[in-house]
Amino acid sequence: MSVPYPRSDERRRMVDLQIAARGVRDPGVLAAMVEVPRHLFIPPPYDRDAYADAPLPIGNGQTISQPYIVALMTELLRPNPADSVLEIGAGSGYQAAILSLLVRKVTTIERIETVAARARANLAAVHADNVEIVYGDGTLGYPPSAPYNGILITAATPIIPEPLKAQLAEGGRLVAPVGSRSVQDLVVIERHGSQFPEENHGGVRFVPLIGEYGWSEE
Repeated sequence: MSVPYPRSDERRRMVDLQIAARGVRDPGVLAAMVEVPRHLFIPPPYDRDAYADAPLPIGNGQTISQPYIVALMTELLRPNPADSVLEIGAGSGYQAAILSLLVRKVTTIERIETVAARARANLAAVHADNVEIVYGDGTLGYPPSAPYNGILITAATPIIPEPLKAQLAEGGRLVAPVGSRSVQDLVVIERHGSQFPEENHGGVRFVPLIGEYGWSEE
């Protein structure tokens, strides 16, 4: 993804003022946030506000998370270049594009077929060639590529789905917004055998995770 994209000054300001200033320190995460053109993952007219610190609509009732939250969740995952990472909720593909610069392979699952198609096109446009997009129920994970060194859930889940815990590698980390449909806590678990110690990183708000181990459509 070493292609220069427009609006680079806006991305640098976004990283300096919204992300680094709020405590995100991982240099790889900061560099990825500068490199990936967020505006290409947001449909008009919302793309004009792409570098504001706010979630924005991407269609089909879905949103792209605010840049700070994307950076924070990525840092909490502690990505390494050799890692294989699973993302639940591809959305427009932006989070997967960030991860693609930091890990060996990204598998991202999207339950809405038209959204998955747009994510595929967006990721191709930025040459994120190490991302695989799967259409299906993200709460079930994707066993063919398991185990994963990291799992990132980008929608609000009432619990951490058991299939995802089972697909997490030893020592792997899972980051997820866990709680009600309206408000959640940003939770990190780490696998140590059959134990999954948990950290809480404060309140967040995400769209609900729909699926067998998530919320119903209603």
